[in-house]
Amino acid sequence: MEKRITARKNPFIQQVRRLLSSRKEREAAGLFAADGAKLLEEAIRWWPGLDTVILSDGVQVQLPDSVRVVRVPEEIMAYISPMESPQGALFLCRLPERPAFVPKPGMLLLDGIQDPGNLGTILRTADALEIPVALLEGCADPYSHKVVRASMGAVFRSVSVQTTWEAARAACEAAGIPVAVTALSERAEDLRQAKLEQMAVVIGSEGKGVRTEILESADRELIIPMNPKCESLNAAVAAAIVMWQMKQR
Repeated sequence: MEKRITARKNPFIQQVRRLLSSRKEREAAGLFAADGAKLLEEAIRWWPGLDTVILSDGVQVQLPDSVRVVRVPEEIMAYISPMESPQGALFLCRLPERPAFVPKPGMLLLDGIQDPGNLGTILRTADALEIPVALLEGCADPYSHKVVRASMGAVFRSVSVQTTWEAARAACEAAGIPVAVTALSERAEDLRQAKLEQMAVVIGSEGKGVRTEILESADRELIIPMNPKCESLNAAVAAAIVMWQMKQR
């Protein structure tokens, strides 16, 4: 059964706006919001926690019977949608239970990746190459609408693992998995010469790189060979290069 809402001040409409803008609200409600017809298709196919779909008048979508449908006029969709040109489909999903961190050789550890576009792109690439990923402290919320969009639905196909550096380091050490960091230093080795498929590799934040405490306790330092005139690479590009190299052996 559909419910129709026409007022901006409706409590549900206001909640949707908060879910789109606040990580704290998402965690408190146990819900996250995403926008767009293509992403909705991915959620229908892969995400068991699809909860509510909000549709503009005239938009039709085949949905599971368990999903609640809210119908709104186009002006209300424009009011709640973060997109400049709303596609007429916005939806809410239940947040998953956080999975435990399990160290694996040939995985990425993301340290403080704060840009939603970078994080979403890394998750999308990791999904395509089947590379395990864990988010350390300081990363953007993987369930913000910007990350979900940048991931092109990858967040619906694998639950994001979140942990701390302390826990990740201890688990990798116990499992005999060396931890390497990408760094611009004289002692860093060419990543093409390293057996990345046997390591857990840390990708640092966009502005500061890998945290000092991680640099000091990592087993190896790696560098991506590039034109010496270039200072650094975008975090998502660096992660893609590392993941590609992981698959070459």
